[in-house]
Amino acid sequence: MFSFGKKIFLVDLLEGFIDIHNHILPGIDDGAKTVEDSFEMIDALNKLGFEGLIHTPHIMPGVHPNTPDTIANAEKNLSLHLKSHQLSIKRNIAAEHMIDEHFNQLLEQQQFMPLAKNYLLVEMSYLQASANLEDALELSLKKELYPILAHPERYLYYHKKADYFKRLKKTEGVFMQMNLLALGGYYGVQVQKMAYTLLDMNVYDFAATDTHHMRHINALKKIQLKKRDLPKIENLIETTIGSFYNRAFN
Repeated sequence: MFSFGKKIFLVDLLEGFIDIHNHILPGIDDGAKTVEDSFEMIDALNKLGFEGLIHTPHIMPGVHPNTPDTIANAEKNLSLHLKSHQLSIKRNIAAEHMIDEHFNQLLEQQQFMPLAKNYLLVEMSYLQASANLEDALELSLKKELYPILAHPERYLYYHKKADYFKRLKKTEGVFMQMNLLALGGYYGVQVQKMAYTLLDMNVYDFAATDTHHMRHINALKKIQLKKRDLPKIENLIETTIGSFYNRAFN
């Protein structure tokens, strides 16, 4: 519904999409502030044809000190609001986990929130690489959790070391997730270039919106794609749907 003439819009590829990374739960991190904000975002994604959402608020000690309990409570409040407004879409909850000095303890104390039972969404700081990244990935795998590194294209300190992500992926069970907004240059030209570089290198396994607010969703609607990039982007979207459609909502 958004394509005109030769223009190819990303959102036209997102019918049936399962969004595995977003910050839509209200009031617990830097995403939606109120249930009204959450409702507006979910309604917008539903109208774009999204089939399901896995909400992934930050677990980031000292900044967003969430726990499974705080996340479950936010979900309960949102569910009641959606029910009262008769908005229905497949949803589940997980978290985005910061790899820092607290990460190992988080795993040992089972205070993590996996996607679809055994996928663990993880991230690093945008300021510097996590010194314990590889150890954290290895520990996750030992606990039968498959780590998904969120938005590798956004870590500026690796922009001249793209092969590093290729090397990480040689470890069986380590996955990479692209932010769709990067394709449109939302985070800047350098991040956009890195996203396409990693796409060409076949580094990515999954895609997601990482939406925090309506500005992200409105920007998503404007992203245009080149025909030559369509096969890899379509494959990434289809793989995400296929991997999580049945696993995430049972």
